[in-house]
Amino acid sequence: MTSLDENRIIASDLCYAYPEAEKRAVDRVSMRVKKGEFLAILGHNGSGKSTLAKLFNALYVPSAGSVWVCGLDTRDDDLVFDIRQHAGMVFQNPDNQIVATVVEEDVAFGLENNGVPAPEIRVRIDDALRAVNMEQYAKKAPHMLSGGQKQRVAIAGVLAMKPDVIILDESTAMLDPSGRREVMNTVHRLNREEGISVVIITHYMAEAATADYVIVMDEGKIAMSGTPREVFTKVEKMRALGLDVPEMTDLAHMLRGDGVAVRADILTVDEMVEEVCRLSSNT
Repeated sequence: MTSLDENRIIASDLCYAYPEAEKRAVDRVSMRVKKGEFLAILGHNGSGKSTLAKLFNALYVPSAGSVWVCGLDTRDDDLVFDIRQHAGMVFQNPDNQIVATVVEEDVAFGLENNGVPAPEIRVRIDDALRAVNMEQYAKKAPHMLSGGQKQRVAIAGVLAMKPDVIILDESTAMLDPSGRREVMNTVHRLNREEGISVVIITHYMAEAATADYVIVMDEGKIAMSGTPREVFTKVEKMRALGLDVPEMTDLAHMLRGDGVAVRADILTVDEMVEEVCRLSSNT
């Protein structure tokens, strides 16, 4: 692919239909994930967002159209192993992804299956656990960890494979607020410091608000796309799609409806505080 240097995933007219389903779960989607980009994909249940994630990881093969991952065509069965080296996936329930009885052994699992030499496995385990701030738990049993810690171990297992893209499919859905914060902080740091592209499928608007770019799915198609500010300021359209917006964006929308001249594109509490201070100083 000619744009490999700039793009990690390229989807072109991508379609996928489940057997005997009346409609396509993914219907003619064209998009790309850039090198170092943090992309959030939103949508109500059944919108096609998780199916899209599985197409990115070659868990599903397109019914029509194509997905290229780091220059590799997911329709080629001979490339599936290589594709999953480039695009690692973290699922919703870490218990379904953790296979060993000791944390460091779990991180080593994929490396051992790939025939990575033992000295390099040791280095990669240590690096991956350090990257997710779990090195002190290397000898612990996963079942003794919290949900957020388990999910960070799952991320370490993916990270040890040195992927170009990490795909998180509702990976914070089963966690409490503290666990979600742990995982999101880890993922953002990996994106920022390691340059790993991140695709996060989420129904938490606050998580999506921290992304570089947002795609909103509806009935298998891309209904909206843009930066978080561009997408979330369309409050009524988001609600029509069965989705919320960040709390502070919603508050700004209500205040504007009451005639208060606040910015429409506020995403965070800090931005709202700043805007309130600005209005107060002008009165």
